Amino acid sequence: MKAKTLFYCTQCGNELPKWQGKCPACGAWNTIVEQPQERSVKKSASPAGRGSALGVAVNRPKAMKEIETTDELRFSTGMGELDLVLGGGAVKGSLVLVGGAPGIGKSTLMLQICDNLCRFAKVLYVSGEESERQIKLRAERLKVSGQGLYLLAETNLENLVDAVHEQQPDVLIVDSIQTLYHPDSTSPPGSISQVKECTMALMQLAKGEGVTVFVIGHVNKEGSIAGPKVLEHMVDCVLYFEGERHMAYRILRAAKNRFGATNEIGVFEMADEGLAEVPNPSEALLAGRPQDAPGTCVTCVMEGVRPVLAEIQALVVPSSLGNPRRVSNGFDYSRSMLLLAVLEKRGGLLVGNCDAYLNVIGGLYLDEPAADLAAVLALASSFRDKPVPHDLAAIGEVGLTGELRTVNALGQRLAEVQRLGFTKCLIPKRIQGKLAAPEGLELIRVANIREALAALL
Repeated sequence: MKAKTLFYCTQCGNELPKWQGKCPACGAWNTIVEQPQERSVKKSASPAGRGSALGVAVNRPKAMKEIETTDELRFSTGMGELDLVLGGGAVKGSLVLVGGAPGIGKSTLMLQICDNLCRFAKVLYVSGEESERQIKLRAERLKVSGQGLYLLAETNLENLVDAVHEQQPDVLIVDSIQTLYHPDSTSPPGSISQVKECTMALMQLAKGEGVTVFVIGHVNKEGSIAGPKVLEHMVDCVLYFEGERHMAYRILRAAKNRFGATNEIGVFEMADEGLAEVPNPSEALLAGRPQDAPGTCVTCVMEGVRPVLAEIQALVVPSSLGNPRRVSNGFDYSRSMLLLAVLEKRGGLLVGNCDAYLNVIGGLYLDEPAADLAAVLALASSFRDKPVPHDLAAIGEVGLTGELRTVNALGQRLAEVQRLGFTKCLIPKRIQGKLAAPEGLELIRVANIREALAALL
């Protein structure tokens, strides 16, 4: 008898009764794939009868006031930036998913933290992509001692679970989830059903035996491959590596964290001996900034509780095409189109017939409205070919009428601006509450973008 099949969306994991060209859940096209349906085990009609027959205690509902709460047991991974993103360190018995494009540095980061974890814990590193010899050669290059580190090259989930029961590690690292497969499943490794089943088994290891599990998952730029996008609801913490492979800086961002905040970032620099922490990202991101060059402006954004200075560069040139070309890198494209329209309508600059290019230096992605004013000034500076003062930063949200609105944590932003050596800062005229300017920093208050352009350009 032919096995029954189900259809899945590789973008969101939605199950469908038949094939469709467009997924009704996420709206993605050509993402529906056919997978054989797993055989279901017949269940007893009575959960209590099934539990008593197996000799296993059945869970009963408990009153909330009777449940004891204890602080989660955290431990440091040895890398301050990673501990910051995790919310103060890794939690015992948690399942952490580290996602990102292939070659971005996920395996390097996991192998580097083993050097510190092995000092007080037993670590099992399971790889389905490399042999034990390859992992050891990479560990020697990264100067990882390997004392207390156990390596296993395995893709069979049952063999992995047996190795965990035999070694009893405190920390388990799986590289990667797409290479694991369950022998009872007929689906190929990396499919949605295999990835979900393997992750569920790892979650049972983490919760049942108190093993801290780090799982690596590969995604492409669209996140459509079966991996982190499908597993986000199953794990405790989702970390994403951002940045281009040819760029030195890497941004580690938490997309989900049940044990901490999700708005923190960690900054790393890819060096010859692995990933190096960047404790002062503002200074690193502004290194090499040109002086007295048109089309550049600095702003300050909040990444969690950490203020970070970022440089926005713009290039506006007359277009020879009927439809001017618009490119945005590191800045929301729709937001950049909105700012160009406001700049022409409210600022009086005829940029509608010009090609416009917007770029954020260092691999950062700015999705905060506080960067609007700096983007407008960079575009206007390039259009008029007049530089923004090198010692000036701009902070503020731009509205559709050209007005400037205040942003949160303005005092922290100004303190970071002053610490990095800037002497002037352009801010909205109307702010909530009292604001004391840091010593040595001049505040230029403007009400709209016309006043900002008149004051600087």
